[in-house]
Amino acid sequence: MKKVLSMLVVFVMVFGLVACGGGSSEEPDRLEQIKEKGYIELAIEPYSAPAGFIDPTKEGDAQYVGADMELAYYIADKIGVELKIVPLEWTAVLVGISEGLYDFAISAISYSPEREESMNLSDGYYFGGAEAGGYGWIMRPEDVDKYKTVEDLKDAIVITQSGTIQEFIMNEYVPEAKEFRLLPMMTDSYIAVAEGMADVCITDKSTANLYVEANGNLVVSEYSFEVDPRLSSIVVAMPLEGTDSLEAVVNECIAELRAEGQIDKWFDEYSDYAKTLGL
Repeated sequence: MKKVLSMLVVFVMVFGLVACGGGSSEEPDRLEQIKEKGYIELAIEPYSAPAGFIDPTKEGDAQYVGADMELAYYIADKIGVELKIVPLEWTAVLVGISEGLYDFAISAISYSPEREESMNLSDGYYFGGAEAGGYGWIMRPEDVDKYKTVEDLKDAIVITQSGTIQEFIMNEYVPEAKEFRLLPMMTDSYIAVAEGMADVCITDKSTANLYVEANGNLVVSEYSFEVDPRLSSIVVAMPLEGTDSLEAVVNECIAELRAEGQIDKWFDEYSDYAKTLGL
């Protein structure tokens, strides 16, 4: 009996050591996984010109173009792997990164404190929204004098894209409205305003100006929300766990490209490109 009890004690001790110290609770390093499989998986919503959009004259991965795509290819080259593109609806991009389904997302993703709680966010790589007036709204030309200030929106149906920094701004900076609505895509929100289903759409004014130049049926507000400057930055999103080394590479790439002014050049180039496609 003593021998049996002794063996049981030893077994419990050994099992305890294996359970507590023999295994590791740490998440595997994402960068090493990417190198092992030979590709990095990018989640995008390709409907935000000039960041990322579709060229219908092309096929396969070549149809996905924009400044964000250039950055994604640059990061893949830096790591030494291929880029695998996964086009998704906007909410699926955010959920996919939060749940670790994809390696990273470069899709005109604005920084927000709430987003940072569920994702690993890079340094800002583009601040065009701030330089072009930040965030305001888009409206029909006949309503320019009707909606001049945020207080005027109390009588408006206010709309924007769900799951975006614009939704955060709408909730935090618009104190009152006749009605608040959300749609899955920003272009759908613009169309809703143009067709009279909503009165104003909270938006990044640089993107809105591009839309107005291409379509001419809406007007961008002179009013701009006063927000934290970092809220005007666009970032790369990665899963929260196991991506510290990947984030370091991404930030290194961003620093190199910003030092050269290359990212701003890409946004300018793809703004002109999008115009040729009527986007």
